Amino acid sequence: MITAAQLRAARALLGLDQRALAALASLSLPTIQRMEASDGVIRGNVDSLMKLVGALEAAGVELIGDGTASDGGGRGVRLRAPAASRAPVAED
Repeated sequence: MITAAQLRAARALLGLDQRALAALASLSLPTIQRMEASDGVIRGNVDSLMKLVGALEAAGVELIGDGTASDGGGRGVRLRAPAASRAPVAED
C-alpha cells in the first residue's frame, strides 16, 4: 500500500515531476495526478499500483509502511543506499 503523501514525497526525493513519473511507470499523467490527489491510501487498478511501486523502487525509493521498523514510526519514504555502499566492509 502507498499513500498519496508517500507518492508526493517519493517523487520529490527523486526530483521527478508528475509527467516524468508517469513515463517511468508507464502510466498516464492523469492517472498519476488522480493518485496524488486521493485522500490517504491510493486505491486503483492493481496493475497501475504495481507499475507505480515498481518504478519508485527501481528508481531507489523504499516505501515504509505502518508497523514497519523505523525510528520515527508511521509511514514514510526514504532513498535506499546504493548497492555498493550496502556491501559489508571486510576488516583486516
